[in-house]
Amino acid sequence: MEKHGIITKVSGPLIVAKNMESVQVYDVVRVSNRHLIGEVLELRGDLASIQVYEETAGIGPGEPVFFTNEPLSVELGPGLISGIFDGIERPLDKIYEAYGQGIPLGVDVPKLDRNKIWEFKATVSVGDFVSAGDIIGTVEESETVLHKIMVPPNKKGKVTFIESGNFTIDQVVCKLGYLDETLELKMLQTWPVRKKRPYQAKLAPTKPMVTGQRVIDTLFPIAIGGIAAIPGPFGSGKTVVQHQLAKWADADIIVYIGCGERGNEMTDVLMEFPELKDPRTGQSLMKRTVLIANTSNMPVAAREASIYTGITIAEYYRDMGYKVAIMADSTSRWAEALREMSSRLEEMPGEEGYPAYLGSRIAEFYERAGMVECLGSDERIGAITAIGAVSPPGGDTSEPVSQATLRIVKVFWGLSASLAYKRHFPAIDWLKSYSLYDDQMSEYFNSNVDKNWSHHVQFVMSLLQEESSLQEIVRLVGLDALGATDRLKLLTAQMIREDYLHQNAFHPVDTYASLQKQFKLLSLILKFNELGNEAITDGKSYKNIENLSVRERIGRFKYVEEKDIDKETASIIEDMETEFSMLTKE
Repeated sequence: MEKHGIITKVSGPLIVAKNMESVQVYDVVRVSNRHLIGEVLELRGDLASIQVYEETAGIGPGEPVFFTNEPLSVELGPGLISGIFDGIERPLDKIYEAYGQGIPLGVDVPKLDRNKIWEFKATVSVGDFVSAGDIIGTVEESETVLHKIMVPPNKKGKVTFIESGNFTIDQVVCKLGYLDETLELKMLQTWPVRKKRPYQAKLAPTKPMVTGQRVIDTLFPIAIGGIAAIPGPFGSGKTVVQHQLAKWADADIIVYIGCGERGNEMTDVLMEFPELKDPRTGQSLMKRTVLIANTSNMPVAAREASIYTGITIAEYYRDMGYKVAIMADSTSRWAEALREMSSRLEEMPGEEGYPAYLGSRIAEFYERAGMVECLGSDERIGAITAIGAVSPPGGDTSEPVSQATLRIVKVFWGLSASLAYKRHFPAIDWLKSYSLYDDQMSEYFNSNVDKNWSHHVQFVMSLLQEESSLQEIVRLVGLDALGATDRLKLLTAQMIREDYLHQNAFHPVDTYASLQKQFKLLSLILKFNELGNEAITDGKSYKNIENLSVRERIGRFKYVEEKDIDKETASIIEDMETEFSMLTKE
C-alpha cells in the first residue's frame, strides 16, 4: 500500500482526508499508521469522507491514509459455518486466541483460516466446460453442511486441471482455459458486501417456512424466501422468537446478526447455540449457523456494515441451493448507526433526524432476500428468508424505522407489551399482526395438511376479533349481561389464546408443534365450540359446559408427543362427545 491521503479532520468515526483523487466511493482505506479499517463514503474533489470501523481516539490531522483500491468485501469459502465474526467479518475467536479479550486497533487477522486443511472432492473432470455458478467440487464443512465450491460469477471455461485432495482455501484446486486465458480457481472467493450476488431468475414464493410456532404457522405464516419484521418494545420477547425461529424453522443455514444489541444478548446466543441440538440432525445448532456479533459497545460505524456482511454470506449459501434464514437483531440499531454517520456528514436530516434515504437502505437489505433460480447448469433453487427485529422506542411503531420497514415486508409480527406482562409468549398480537402470504400459503396447507385448514383459520381470526368487541361490553356492564352463546364464544376464544396461541419455548415438547399437531389441536377446540353451540340450542346449561373436564384434556394436548397425537385426539373426541351427551337441560 502506498501512502496517498492526509487526514485533515477527525469527528468520531468520521474522518476527512485530502489528496484522495485516486480513490472511489466505498473503497476500503487504512487510516493512520495504526492501519485502522475505513470505508470511503463521499468524495468532493480531492477530499474524502471516511467511515472508520474502529475507535479513532488519539488520531489527528496530518496522519496518513493508505489506499487498498478495493471495495469493502467478505471472504467466502469453507470455514464460515460455526464462525463468530464482527461486523466486517473479522473472526472474533481467532482474535481472542491471539490477543486476549480486547480487539487491538488495526488488528489484521485473515477473515477465514488459511492454515486449515479441507478435503476437496472434485465433481467435474478435465475437458468439461463450466460457467458461472457451476459446482466444481464439494467440501464437508460440518457434519450437517456440504459446502459446494462454485465457479465465480462472470467466469467460465474448459477444465484443464482439477484434482481431489486435501487443500487450504487459498490453494489452486482447478484451472480453466478460455480463449488464450488460464483462470485459477481456489476454494476462497471474495465479494463486495454492497453488491448483490447474481442469479438466473427470482421466483414467487410457494411454500411456507414451517417454524413449529403455532401463532406464526397458523395465523401469520411466512413463505420460504419471504421477508418479515418483528417490532416490539423492550422485554416483549423479540430475541426469544428469533432464537426459536433459528432453531426450528425450515432452513438449512442460519445467519444470525447481532446488530447493536446489548452484549449480554449476544452472549446468550454464543452460550446457547452450541448447546442447542439441531432437531433435524441431532448435532449442535452451531454446525449450520454463522454468527455476526456487533454489539452496542462496538464501534457504531461497523454496525452499518454488519447487515451487508450477513446478507452477502447468506447469498453465498443461497447460491449453493440452500434455504437460508437470516435474523437481524435489530435493524433499529442499524438505522441509528446510519443516523449518526449521516449527521456527521452534515446531510439534510429526514424525519426524527434519520437520513432521507433510510427507507431505500432498508429496502435494499430486504430485497436481497427471496427465492431464486441460482446460476449454474443444474437448475438449483435457493432461498433467503429475512426476519428483522425492530426496536421502536416504547413500542411505538409510528416511528420512521418501523414505518419504513412495514412498507417493504410482507409479514408483520407485532409484539405486545401487555401480552408480555401477562406472561403470554410468543407475545405476537393477533389483532395487529398480518401476513400477506396468507392466500398462497392457505393453498399449500389445504393440500398438504387438511382441506379444512383455511376454514379453521378464518373462524379463529373472526372469533378473536369478536372476542375483542365482547370484552368491551364485559368491561362496561359485566359478564352476566351476555347470553349463553356469547359466553361460549368468550370461552372458546380463551381456549384458543391459552391452549393454542400460548407456547412455552422452554418446554421440551411444547417448544415445537408440527403442522399436523397444530391442526388437530385447533380441531379439538373448534369441535368443543361446535358441540357447545348444539348443547345451548338444545337448552343445556352453559355453566355445565364451562365445567366439563374434557376442557383440561384439550389444554394439555400441546404437551402430548408427536407420536401419540392421533391416539390422544381420538380419545379426547370420544370423551368430549360422551360428556356433552350427559349434560342436563336447564
